[in-house]
Amino acid sequence: MASSMSLTNVNEIILVLSGKGGVGKSSVTTQLALTLSLRGHSVGILDIDLTGPSMPRFLGIESSKVRQAPGGWLPVPVHESQDATSSTAEGNKPIGPLHCMSLGFLLGNRNDAVVWRGPKKTAMVRQFLSDVHWGKLDYLLIDTPPGTSDEHISLVETLLKTAAPGQVSGAVVVTTPQAISVSDVRKEINFCKKTGINILGVVENMAGFVCPNCAECTNVFSKGGGEVMAKDFSVPFLGSVPIDPAFIALIEEGKRPVYPEGTVVAGQEMPEQAKEPEDNAGTLVEKYQSCSLFTIFDGIVGQLISNTQP
Repeated sequence: MASSMSLTNVNEIILVLSGKGGVGKSSVTTQLALTLSLRGHSVGILDIDLTGPSMPRFLGIESSKVRQAPGGWLPVPVHESQDATSSTAEGNKPIGPLHCMSLGFLLGNRNDAVVWRGPKKTAMVRQFLSDVHWGKLDYLLIDTPPGTSDEHISLVETLLKTAAPGQVSGAVVVTTPQAISVSDVRKEINFCKKTGINILGVVENMAGFVCPNCAECTNVFSKGGGEVMAKDFSVPFLGSVPIDPAFIALIEEGKRPVYPEGTVVAGQEMPEQAKEPEDNAGTLVEKYQSCSLFTIFDGIVGQLISNTQP
């Protein structure tokens, strides 16, 4: 029963998977979480990529440490909730809180290598699922390593045995347009089918490049491979996401995204902004609203919420 876990008050659990490394899975997890938060939902991210935990860096909280609590750990806050009167979201909509748990917070040095065999990985995944005090969450996103490793097997086994009926909504599968990535992700979809995990949809990442110096969004790689694969497997296609250097600058340097006049991304014209904003103050979730990818992920999250409804 879920009462034996720290997931008792979690409404929905969503896995984020990829069959191949380097497809931007953690970037997708980050943006799903930020967008859900901007819709007013309380969100948690559990990073079980034990040998390459990247969520602390994506969320700008690398220097944070996990606090002990009776019987376990407290996840690290990314930002707290904001009501309508204090909200920095567009239209003053409430912003939900976001918290994260990752092995990266437990390492003495972020450059330390994690050299663990399967049994120790399995034990760590189970401990993360049982000993993190999330509190009340609308959504828990679980960022997984690429492929189908020990972490995946122990995660799925533990969730299927202990989660409440309907608590595990399913998986979002991330791919890129190239044939080699699509081929690897097909294996991930087969893994989900064999283990009984519902596939909520496929996200095609890196499908285009938003030029920081002109108003063009160009297809660098081939396009449409993810959508074709989704149709082949009869699973939902959630959308295509381009590479946006402004998002990378936001994550790496905390810079508020800005675009040349006339920039159009996914049919949406970006609003005019000062070319060099002097004020980069604000939280990650606040500045993310200025990113071209926010509109795309708002559409993806809308489909995701619809796909998780009974």
